[in-house]
Amino acid sequence: MKLYRVAAPGSIARHVLATLAQVAVFWSTFLWLLPELVTKVARRWELPRWEQGWLAPMGILGFVAMSCLGLASAWVMSTRGRGTPLPMDTARELVVAGPYRFVRNPMALAGIGQGVAVGVWRGEPAVVAYALLGGFAWHFVARPSEERDLLERFGERYALYRWHVPLWRPRWRPYRPQ
Repeated sequence: MKLYRVAAPGSIARHVLATLAQVAVFWSTFLWLLPELVTKVARRWELPRWEQGWLAPMGILGFVAMSCLGLASAWVMSTRGRGTPLPMDTARELVVAGPYRFVRNPMALAGIGQGVAVGVWRGEPAVVAYALLGGFAWHFVARPSEERDLLERFGERYALYRWHVPLWRPRWRPYRPQ
């Protein structure tokens, strides 16, 4: 079974709706249910918490900022890429627009940032650790196969993009393909 399947041809509305459904499932699972479980385990094990009152507003602000990045990335993936973020319905076109001009996978960056923000908002170092572990898992497990697929499908265009656009640290100036 091939992990990456290109999205079937369809309207932009279809791709946007499918992406929004995916966002709802992912956010519910990875930013609400699993952090809730991690928090319960941390409380049971009596792990330390952060009690500073200023952390909650910082966490909320970080969550909003990372959510905006994630939603903007999902919009561009759906409308320009003509697909969704999921590997089994992946974009038909190489996306080098919007947030993708500054960082190679803004959705991964946004998701990890959201998870960290949820941990900061909750005052739970264990949730921050959970989010960072998710980042390591994405970086070392999911990313290599995703990049192989992109290289196979888009060849030199993706190789140039990968060369010029950093994975984690955004560029100061937007990448403009030749």
